[in-house]
Amino acid sequence: MEPLFYLFSGFRWQDALDILLNSYVLFRLYVLFRGTNVIRALLTICVLWVAGQAAVSLGLIITNWAMQGIITVAALVIIIVFRNEISSVFQTKDLKSFLWGIPRHQFHTPLNIIADSVWALAQKKIGALIVLPLKQGLASVVQGGISLDGKLSQELLVSAFWPDNPIHDGAIVIQGDRIISAGVILPLSKRKDLPSFFGTRHRAASGLTELTDALVIVVSEERGKVTLFKENQVYDIRNRLALEKLLQDHAGDDSTKKGVRHQTIELITAGLISLFCITGIWLSFSRGMETLATHEIPVEFINPDQKMEIISSSASNIKLLISGAKPLINAIKPEQINIKLNLSQSVVGVNKLSVTKANILLPPGIRLKKIEPSELDITLDTLIKKELPIQPNWMGKLPMGVVMKEAKAIPKTVRVIGGSLALKDISTIFTKQISLDNLTESGTATVDLVLNPASLKLENKNKIQIHYLISKKPVL
Repeated sequence: MEPLFYLFSGFRWQDALDILLNSYVLFRLYVLFRGTNVIRALLTICVLWVAGQAAVSLGLIITNWAMQGIITVAALVIIIVFRNEISSVFQTKDLKSFLWGIPRHQFHTPLNIIADSVWALAQKKIGALIVLPLKQGLASVVQGGISLDGKLSQELLVSAFWPDNPIHDGAIVIQGDRIISAGVILPLSKRKDLPSFFGTRHRAASGLTELTDALVIVVSEERGKVTLFKENQVYDIRNRLALEKLLQDHAGDDSTKKGVRHQTIELITAGLISLFCITGIWLSFSRGMETLATHEIPVEFINPDQKMEIISSSASNIKLLISGAKPLINAIKPEQINIKLNLSQSVVGVNKLSVTKANILLPPGIRLKKIEPSELDITLDTLIKKELPIQPNWMGKLPMGVVMKEAKAIPKTVRVIGGSLALKDISTIFTKQISLDNLTESGTATVDLVLNPASLKLENKNKIQIHYLISKKPVL
């Protein structure tokens, strides 16, 4: 649990938003490209990236370098080879389908209408080529065709293959209950084991099923026979019921509750995998770019007793060693870090206070490594008032021939506020130094008092007047 706690220590709400947003983007890419060759190529790149990261952790420098090169080349190959599939996805007109819609493959497909139409075409010996794509897309393997997006009906399906119709030689693609395109050209099979009586339609059907998971129905124009192609399987259809049963077996699962449940499980799994992958990338970046920094932060004392004051502290600043992602470390300002020590339980005299993580406030995503010093000696004292006499602090010597007869301070005493410990041994308060060197006659000097220690305060002004009386020495 401790390593896991360390990995997610300093986790911010911004990190959660970052992970969720990118996880959704990855999930949407899966939804848009699922069933296509693009998604399989992207999965291959992901495997290569994981292998590269493993190589880094094992210290395999050349292997990691090779993986990076392969990934770069593979990304360019995907863009070039699968440009048609990528283009078809990003040309989506419906914003809902692009951002949050979930396409339902062959949901609610009226298989009875397809069976009736195919059997009607077979009885009239009208050639037909009908494609039902399942999970994999067709954009990268088919060519030509015109977009119809018409409601599936027996009349429309039969009329599309009528001999006088200019699109009757191509294939029709059915998605759900819609005919999405007609006159589509399919890739021809290169298999050598197909029967000799199979014509171009049969070879085109076999060619498509070799490249995708689509189901293709062929009606022979010469023989009036119905053939169904699925992957490497070829099914000769004897009657209409057999055709509908095969359609139900291969293309009907997704129109049932079982198919809906299967797709829901698939999408939930894809979402969880996306979340796991993005979280792994976040951990890789946040820990891989981790750096150290040192900051000296002043200590703030809170909840002091109003009757006491701080006389001294063993340190006024605390040195903190912190770590985190390099961008976060570089963005830290000193005012974003606070150290607060609670004095509510302190007593008069010396108090030893420990500085812990609980006393330190750090920005999100930053971790504390070291505290120096980790303990402070704080001296507290009770505030009292004491009346002290003022003593002028003379320095130097009077000029020759003069003598100071009297010197007095106005006022004679001052009231000093300070800690009882500090004032205990103080009986007199001195002024700042007053030079005697240039005093030749009586006068008044305005001086400041010296407060030692500096924590002492005067109740009134600290400007004091010193009246001094100077006279000449009598001549003997």
